[in-house]
Amino acid sequence: MKLIYKALLDVYEEIEEEMSKEGRFYCVYYAKEEMKNQVQAFFVEAKWFNEKYVPKFEEYMNNALVSCGYSALTTLSFVGMGDIVTKEAFDWVFSHPRMVKAAEIINRLMDDIVSTDFEQQRGHVVSGVECYMKQYGVSKQEAHEEFQRQIVNAWKDMNEELLKPTQVPMPLLVRVLNLARVMDLLYKNEDAYTHLGGVLIEGITSLLSDPMLL
Repeated sequence: MKLIYKALLDVYEEIEEEMSKEGRFYCVYYAKEEMKNQVQAFFVEAKWFNEKYVPKFEEYMNNALVSCGYSALTTLSFVGMGDIVTKEAFDWVFSHPRMVKAAEIINRLMDDIVSTDFEQQRGHVVSGVECYMKQYGVSKQEAHEEFQRQIVNAWKDMNEELLKPTQVPMPLLVRVLNLARVMDLLYKNEDAYTHLGGVLIEGITSLLSDPMLL
């Protein structure tokens, strides 16, 4: 694990060198810190798994919103967007504002709904579904219904934030939105991230190989 972590840091250092040539040395710091946060969240999950610990749903979500990797992915994607992404924009995304948190909730809960059964078969930390079922004494179906309600509310939060006046450039807000849409595609009806094929291949094919003519 230490070797993998060191390799990751090396990659970020290489990116940092390139950004420094453009006078944007500051941007990789944020991406690197988000990556470190995600790794720390993975360690928490490993500890829970080894101890067979089932956290309260709120405790689970506090960690799982980080381990899902949405913020790390978003922050890293900002690095490649050029001068439009200022230090203030990185401060904004790094603070996990309402819009980013809504996207994290969509990512985490949609993933948990479709992946819980498979993950438990192969040996995995407890999912949000199991935490919610145990804490509130409900069935899996009832937990799924509650998650769907929270997902709908998260989309509403995201849409509200898009309509509010903000200092953050619109292309960055759209990036946050579009990455959430990617998560919606990956986890709509199946875990297409883990089980490659199906909807993911169809989506890539329709986008790149067989685009719709306008």
